[in-house]
Amino acid sequence: MSRQSQYHVFSLPKELLDTLVPRNILNQPPSPPRPSSPPADPVARLPTGARACNVCLGATFADVDQQRIHFRSDWHRYNVKIRLHGSNPVSEAEFAKLVDDLDESISGSGSSDDESDEDSDAVTALVGKTRKLAVARSSSPDAPTSSGPVTPVVWFHSPPSTQIGVYKVLFPSSLPATSYLDELKAMQNPVPEGRKWALFMTAGGHFAGAIVRVSKPEGSDEVELTRKGKPKKPVPDIEMLRHKTFHRYTTRRKQGGSQSLNDNSKSKAVSAGAMLRRYGEQALRDDIQNLLQDWSEELSECERIYIRASVSNRRIFLDYDGAVLTKSDDRLRTFPFPTRRPTQSELSRCLLELTRVKISHLTEEALRAQDEAYLASIQPKARPVPQTTSLVPSPSTEPEKPKLTPEEQTLSTKWQKLLELTSKGRLDALKQFWIREGASLGGVDARIPYFVATGFGIGPGGTLLQIASRTGQEDVVRWLLEDLRADPTIDVPSTSSYDPVEPGDDTTNPVVEPPGSRRTAYDIAANKPVRNVFRRSAAQYPDWWDWLGVARVQSVLTKEMEEGRGEKNKARRKGLKDKIKEREAKEKEKEVVVEAEPVIEPVKKQRFQKEDGPRKLGGGSGSSEGVSGLTPEMRAKIERERRARAAEARMKSLGGGR
Repeated sequence: MSRQSQYHVFSLPKELLDTLVPRNILNQPPSPPRPSSPPADPVARLPTGARACNVCLGATFADVDQQRIHFRSDWHRYNVKIRLHGSNPVSEAEFAKLVDDLDESISGSGSSDDESDEDSDAVTALVGKTRKLAVARSSSPDAPTSSGPVTPVVWFHSPPSTQIGVYKVLFPSSLPATSYLDELKAMQNPVPEGRKWALFMTAGGHFAGAIVRVSKPEGSDEVELTRKGKPKKPVPDIEMLRHKTFHRYTTRRKQGGSQSLNDNSKSKAVSAGAMLRRYGEQALRDDIQNLLQDWSEELSECERIYIRASVSNRRIFLDYDGAVLTKSDDRLRTFPFPTRRPTQSELSRCLLELTRVKISHLTEEALRAQDEAYLASIQPKARPVPQTTSLVPSPSTEPEKPKLTPEEQTLSTKWQKLLELTSKGRLDALKQFWIREGASLGGVDARIPYFVATGFGIGPGGTLLQIASRTGQEDVVRWLLEDLRADPTIDVPSTSSYDPVEPGDDTTNPVVEPPGSRRTAYDIAANKPVRNVFRRSAAQYPDWWDWLGVARVQSVLTKEMEEGRGEKNKARRKGLKDKIKEREAKEKEKEVVVEAEPVIEPVKKQRFQKEDGPRKLGGGSGSSEGVSGLTPEMRAKIERERRARAAEARMKSLGGGR
């Protein structure tokens, strides 16, 4: 299974190619559309000559006057209008039958030279009603349906139970869908220098570009020997020939959008940041265009050129003065799936996604059931019939659920119990239940039956490991992977709905791909601890599964990596504690210095002096000269004593005056 999931689109096995057939609704080729007019070849029935109408069937005239009268007739105007809408013209008898069936009176048939050439209202009404009937006929249950929903992947079926999918962008744009299989077989033929692709991405000031060889050169399968007689390493299917990444400051941080878009929507900003962003946009444009010029020779040899860029950024690559690429280039493609920030690793991921064949294993019965469900979903729903009030209660019109057989009922009860224990993380009870009923349920990789409702966003066809991963049960996932060796490479059913992780999660959510894309149990993990269980198992048991490929595990997690991460966290926490201690010590030193410096208040002049002593003119100027050579501490002490004596003198003077 692991090897089959690694099929390269340019090196498919011949035994698989010989059995492929196009995948259509009900696994049958589309039926040819029925002709709307009785003649098989209407062009062959058209009369020729100077007195004939090239629009209406079987219209010939004896002279010019009859031809002019015909051109003003309702029959001719009706045929002209329906041909403009893409329909085939009708004969005069069929036109008369249409008039009779629609019960529409057509007046004003052209018989006079004085009438206007404009279409009458009756002809317009007839054309409108005819188109409505055609639309109603095409939407009826008996009308032929399309071959399936429009998707970026084209599927091929290999009996009895293998399907492969290839992205449509790999084929020429002008190639019809019926020739995809022949083109896929032709793509297996080797090219002398190998097929080359170019991939470019730019967003938010980031750029990543590469030129890649995606198929082996002709004659590379021959075994060559070294000087020592040992065989050389085989040429890989994919080889990175040239690559380049760089970044410029163009995006307004925490506000979104580039500076040029902001200038176009508002007035032009004059801040320093705006000027830097404008310079970054110009520098990014020059860097990309210079890179394209340097790679012009390699680009001329590329079979496909994939560009991921916004509408404004796409002008950087195309149709400027001296441009290497033009808009009319048939090699230009866009990535048919969501992409992330332009980096070298993202280019490698997108390249593998494009060149790796999608694999599924569904039986013809399962495919037929899937097609019938799709056809039922696109059928027009009948309008509800208005119910009349009646005194007699009407019987219940709710459809009855299909009854299960006793064996299915027993199996449904066991699955409900198993899913309940798994989703609640009751590991001990789950182990005991699995010892008793595990064999009867089909093993650890058994698919959930169609009659069992999970309620966890994973419909029928999922596995027990996917339920445990989706509900965030770390211990259960570890037990399933390590003890029971559950298969992590099984795809999540494409018909299931994926609910994103709650915003309260302490980690970033896993990458959510659009409906229809391939996902595994790792992709739908509820939180980071569950994803770490997959990473630890991938590091501990690398030979069990293709963890990094088919299982889509992002990376392994070893004990050394966890210990190193713990040491880094300890060192980070210790550094933060040391910084806090240094800050507190500095604040304490500042407080001590402030307390040590005394506050020297200005000496106020004494208002009252002793009555019995001599009074000096000019106040106490001599007192300030006595403390000029003292330290600040002694000066403050003397000042306090002076104030105390002054206060005592005031108190005595107040007491003697009474």
